[in-house]
Amino acid sequence: MGLNLTSKKAVVSEVNDIASNAHALVATEYHGLSVLQMTDLHARARETGVYLRVVKNTLAKRALADTEFSVVADQLVGPLVLAFSQEDPGSAARLWRDFLKENDKVDKAIVKFLSVSGEVMPGSELDRLAKLPTKDEAIALLMACMRAPLDKFARTLNEVPGKLVRTVEAVRQSKEAA
Repeated sequence: MGLNLTSKKAVVSEVNDIASNAHALVATEYHGLSVLQMTDLHARARETGVYLRVVKNTLAKRALADTEFSVVADQLVGPLVLAFSQEDPGSAARLWRDFLKENDKVDKAIVKFLSVSGEVMPGSELDRLAKLPTKDEAIALLMACMRAPLDKFARTLNEVPGKLVRTVEAVRQSKEAA
């Protein structure tokens, strides 16, 4: 059943709002997935902050026209499910990577392309995008880098009295032995 004009405008508006705030896009051909698999995928997406949507390509082109994902307009061909990362750039890629690993029999679901920061990448870059740290991991890495010089400085300052104590102990032991 086709959509009327009002429904089409609502879909375009919804996808545009999501795409405007999204960090990354992963487009995957979904034919060959069962209803149960798609339901499972949608549930996982909600848990991980990923917006999944199957949209007609003409509506998707209109929705993505004034966003950083407008570069993918030429690649919107065939039955695609669009996954937008809402929380961090790698969340949609991690969702698809994990889903495809767990469902080995899903050989027809193919990641067609990815888009991050106005760039289009082939689907083969899925693992590279999925390995990006989450927001919490990135903050932890940054804090570790910022803290490392202070930790080294504190260890260096602590080493001076420690060396003095070891030297005095060595002198005491040598005098007792003599």
